Amino acid sequence: MNVFVFLFVPTIVFLVIVAPIWIVMHYRSKNKLSRGLDANEREHLDHMLEALDKLMDRVETLESILSESHGEWRSKKTQEKSDVS
Repeated sequence: MNVFVFLFVPTIVFLVIVAPIWIVMHYRSKNKLSRGLDANEREHLDHMLEALDKLMDRVETLESILSESHGEWRSKKTQEKSDVS
């Protein structure tokens, strides 16, 4: 069997079936990315940012409590890191 005939059928199948689907899916995803966030995604993002702000406030509060009760906790933490390295 000739190599040309052997490669002809898969090439035609690729060009007729796979390539158009690939191109359509590629540009569909590009279009979706360029539109940005919809209302539901925006609401979810706002909720996550709000939760992040609350968590940052909690971390700052915990750090201030640690600083008051154990003033050297930061230096001990950096010493432990340097000892491990």
